[in-house]
Amino acid sequence: DYAHDKGMEVIMDVAPYVFERLGITYDDLSFFSDIHADGIRLDEGFDGQKEALMTFNPEHLKIEFNASIDNKYIENVLSYKPNTDYVLTCHNFYPQRYSGLSYDTFEKTSKAIRKHNLPIAAFVSSQQPGTFGPWNVYEGLCTLEMHRDLPIDLQARHLFATGLVDDVIIANCFASEEELKALSELEPGKLTFRIDLEGEPNEAEEKIIFEHPHFVRGDMNEYSARSTMPRITFKDASIPPRNTRDLKRGDIVVVNDNYDRYKGELHVILKDMPNDGRKNVVGHLPEEEQVLLNYLDAWKTFAFKK
Repeated sequence: DYAHDKGMEVIMDVAPYVFERLGITYDDLSFFSDIHADGIRLDEGFDGQKEALMTFNPEHLKIEFNASIDNKYIENVLSYKPNTDYVLTCHNFYPQRYSGLSYDTFEKTSKAIRKHNLPIAAFVSSQQPGTFGPWNVYEGLCTLEMHRDLPIDLQARHLFATGLVDDVIIANCFASEEELKALSELEPGKLTFRIDLEGEPNEAEEKIIFEHPHFVRGDMNEYSARSTMPRITFKDASIPPRNTRDLKRGDIVVVNDNYDRYKGELHVILKDMPNDGRKNVVGHLPEEEQVLLNYLDAWKTFAFKK
C-alpha cells in the first residue's frame, strides 16, 4: 500500500514451491490480490498452458516471465494463447560478480521476446557504498555484467539505447539522490553522451554542443555521424580554428571558419582520420561512454551532457 501511495506497482517474485507451501493453485490467484500485489513474476514456470490460463485471472494480476533464460519458455507460453495484455517480461539481476548476462545473451533473448511485442524490463545497479539487495552480497546488482561498475545513468542509457528494454529498475538500495536525479533526467528515446570538453568552447561552440538539437544525417558514412543543421543556425557565427589535432574514435568536433559552407556542423567521430585543420576537437567521449557509439544510426536523435 505504501508503494502504491508513492505511485509504484508491486510485482512479487514467486517460485512454484511457494504455490505449494501456501496452497495456491494456478487457477486461483486471489491470495496475491488480497495482499494488494499488482502481479507476480514466475522465476520458474509450470508447463506453459497453466501460465497462459493464469493471464485470464479475474483479479487482473499481471503475470511476469523471466526474460533471461534462452529456452523458448516464453514462446511455449504464447503457443497457448495467453491474454498478452497481462503479460510482462523481466530479466534477472545477478548479485555475484562475473555472473551477469553477457551482452550477446541479453540481446538474443530480448530480440526473441521483442518479436512478440511484449514489454521487457532489466535491472541497473546503484554504485553507492553499502548498497544491498535480497541477499548478503554486496557486489552490485545488475542484469548485464558489463554494467556492474559503471555509473547508474550510463547503465540505463545503454539499456535504452539498445531498443530492447522498456523499463529500467534499480535492483539494490539505496540509490543516492544524485543517481536518482541523473536517471530522472534521461530521455529514453534520445541517445545521450557524457562528454569531456577539450579546452574552452567559444559561445557558438557551447551552444552547438549543448543547446542545438542533433540528429544523424540520413546518408551516414563510416567515419562520423554528422549533425548538419547547426551550420544553418550558426552560419553567421565565428568559430576560429583551435585544437585541430588528428581525430580519434569518440572525438566530438565542430567545423570551424576555414570550411566555408560546412562551418558549424557537429561530428561524432567513429573512425580515426587525419584533421586538415578545419575541424575543432571540442571534446571526447570517456572510454566507458564509447559503447554508445554503436547505436548511432541514420536519423538517430542524440545529445550531450557534461
